[in-house]
Amino acid sequence: MNGPKAFSKHIKNFINPDLIHGGIFKSIFCFMIPIMVSYLFQQLYNTADTVIVGHFLQEKSLAAIGSCTPVFDLMLTIGNGFGTGCSIVIARAYGSGDRNYLKRSIAASIFIVIVISILLTVAGFFCLRPMLNVLKTPSSIIEESMSYITLVASFCGILFAYNLCAGMLRAIGNSFMPLVFLIISSLLNILLDILFITKLNTGVAGTAAATVIAQGFSVILCIIYILKGAKILVPSSVHFKFSGAARLYKELIGQGLSMALMMSIVCSGTIVLQSAINGFKTYIIAGHIAARKIFSLITVAIFSIGMASSTFVSQNYGAGNMDRVKKGVNISVFMSMAYSFILTVLSPLIIPPFFAFVSGSRNEQVLEYGIRYLKFAFPFFIVLGPLVILRNSLQGLGAKILPLVSSFVELAGKILFTLFIIPKIGILGIILCEPLIWCFMTIQLVWAFAAKLKSLNKN
Repeated sequence: MNGPKAFSKHIKNFINPDLIHGGIFKSIFCFMIPIMVSYLFQQLYNTADTVIVGHFLQEKSLAAIGSCTPVFDLMLTIGNGFGTGCSIVIARAYGSGDRNYLKRSIAASIFIVIVISILLTVAGFFCLRPMLNVLKTPSSIIEESMSYITLVASFCGILFAYNLCAGMLRAIGNSFMPLVFLIISSLLNILLDILFITKLNTGVAGTAAATVIAQGFSVILCIIYILKGAKILVPSSVHFKFSGAARLYKELIGQGLSMALMMSIVCSGTIVLQSAINGFKTYIIAGHIAARKIFSLITVAIFSIGMASSTFVSQNYGAGNMDRVKKGVNISVFMSMAYSFILTVLSPLIIPPFFAFVSGSRNEQVLEYGIRYLKFAFPFFIVLGPLVILRNSLQGLGAKILPLVSSFVELAGKILFTLFIIPKIGILGIILCEPLIWCFMTIQLVWAFAAKLKSLNKN
């Protein structure tokens, strides 16, 4: 009997680790693994689009998706910023042990995300084409770009709903079930991509439709699970009352605005950089978007550790365990740097075949640019890890201004490169841009985190 019971206990600890009382490394690691796999499958939504479009359609179609990605990312990160900000407050409420406050936080978060979804959907109809024009999207691909982004943006509320549901589950330490639902929807997305493109001949609009349908299915699964298996997250009608909730809404909106602004600034920097990339030939645009897809996949582990750190810090900060907060951040930084070192050593072996597969291109110029871009970026992941973890940890501690500074550093750096450096040195400027900016951001965040800890110790 002990064997099955012990096994059952291990499974339970993996599915829902105790971030407040469990072993720090084990808790973070067990919580991080499902997040990492979730990020991986979430990346498969767009990566599947890239691979299938690259193999079955023309390079022009791949460039069309790439050129409009920063525009949609800007809308998406605003909504996701509010969702993430709300989940940080929810995790803090859960750590405090106040269940009434937890459910009031959830009710307020649902209302806020619904309002943001409606506003962004309406704004998208008026802003998408002007933004593509500002990005200097080539006239040869702008209509194809619009067919993709308009459909996805019209249903951005579905994407926000999944991120809020998954964030609620992760806030109470359950990162496993969002993974299960995401795996199912990711596989559905791939099947629909193939069906729409190869059988129904819908072009890039079909990849957008596949993404929306698959994501909607994952939302339904999340809601069913919360109602049946995580009732602690289900508020009643009394929790939706506005009376006496002004302070709560102020905290949620403040945290959400901080996250949304930070993510928007980051995306604005990406849009600025994309405008410079769009000034090059189509093969550079296609090569860059394929390389960025690989970048997103490879850095999944780093961003997963950062997400785990945010929840770990939020719960323990809510529980008043500041020593545990410091130890958790140090362990997370060590994990990210160890991963980055191994990745850098293996990079010469994995980059060329991986890029050739993802891009689906035989164009030597596309392959040469993408491989060169990735080989330079990989060694700088050892800096990117602490950057992501410290920024997420600051947010977990309730900091609203300090994380924004690093985003302004990134935006200023990308504007500088776009206006002055890339026009001078061309493609090399695109390759150098982000890795060099990461170094300056990390320096600022190390100082900001130390300053935040000092201020908390005084209080």
